[in-house]
Amino acid sequence: MTLYKIDEVASECNLTKRTIRYYEEIGLLSPQRSEGNTRLYTREDIERLKKIISARDVLGFSLQELHRYIEVVEMLTGQRERYRSITDLEERRRQLEEIDDTLGKQLDMMESKMRTIQSFKEEAEQLRQQVREGMERLGRQSVERAAEAEH
Repeated sequence: MTLYKIDEVASECNLTKRTIRYYEEIGLLSPQRSEGNTRLYTREDIERLKKIISARDVLGFSLQELHRYIEVVEMLTGQRERYRSITDLEERRRQLEEIDDTLGKQLDMMESKMRTIQSFKEEAEQLRQQVREGMERLGRQSVERAAEAEH
């Protein structure tokens, strides 16, 4: 198994070492440590970090939401692995129900964020409409004043 130092991880994920250390402090990451106490990251740690970055950047999740999202992602990973090892049909069905429930939680988190984003978008669209109406009024007033000045 290949292990990576924080410099390599920071470069691959386009983050600062400080950000990676902070994510470790708040419990989003838990790298291994060498005998000299150097942080060592697995490929799985790097993939987890990339998911965290995507959830933060694409979905706009707060740190608290990131914690919950990563918990759900890890739950799904574990459930999928368990499903693959189950041979009993009834047990497989129960496992699929668990996966479905967990996916529902993940989708609820995304839906909530999307509703918030939609609300901001609608507010910005309304403001933009008001600005455009204001520009039209000013344009008409300019034309009227110019016409009055000619008379």
